[in-house]
Amino acid sequence: MAVKLGHYPAALDIFMLDELSYRGPNSPNRQPVLNAEAAFLGAAQLAWLKRSLLGSTATWKLIASDMPISLVVRDLNPDVPKGTFEAWANADNGPPSGRELEIANLLSFIKNNGSKNVVWVTADVHYAHAIRYAPDRARFTDFEPFWEFVAGPINAGTFGPNEMDLTFGPETKFASVPGDLKQNRSPFDGLQFYGIGHIDADTRVLTMSLHDLEGKRLYAVDLEPEA
Repeated sequence: MAVKLGHYPAALDIFMLDELSYRGPNSPNRQPVLNAEAAFLGAAQLAWLKRSLLGSTATWKLIASDMPISLVVRDLNPDVPKGTFEAWANADNGPPSGRELEIANLLSFIKNNGSKNVVWVTADVHYAHAIRYAPDRARFTDFEPFWEFVAGPINAGTFGPNEMDLTFGPETKFASVPGDLKQNRSPFDGLQFYGIGHIDADTRVLTMSLHDLEGKRLYAVDLEPEA
């Protein structure tokens, strides 16, 4: 369901994804075709998202995803085989396979149907990350450049930064924790983060910012809307 905010024409539609109910089992995530084993959104939800994006008249289309696109989230539970993955990425840096096939399918649809101003906000990992995707850096190239903003929970152990899968050409613009971070830092250490999005009522510029627990702005970028 899309949630419209602001006056007509809407400044923003939000598309909330369910990435638990329709997904296949965690696996090595390298299926060569998009089938039930490789599903993350599932065929019905993916079709709904495409229809909703096509029908949106909002300036900005914000996709709220449970899990990040290119940050590698390994399934480390002791009761599952080693080498399985919880999120979209499979850490092979190659052409799309496994759950990445859904992302590739969606990104191509967005490009080839002229949906403009699509931004992703994601979570699951326990830190903040701003990522810009571009086809000139990617193994899969049939998409328009876009941004993903990641912010983890406000009261949980701090981890990261995660390994990045390069299939869709991600570039780190900001990460809130250093590469040598001691993992599972207590919330009392203050390494907790959140994000804010603000749309200017006149220009429709979308400002995305990432903040620490005290509200200090750590990173911000102004995104100009495409006509």
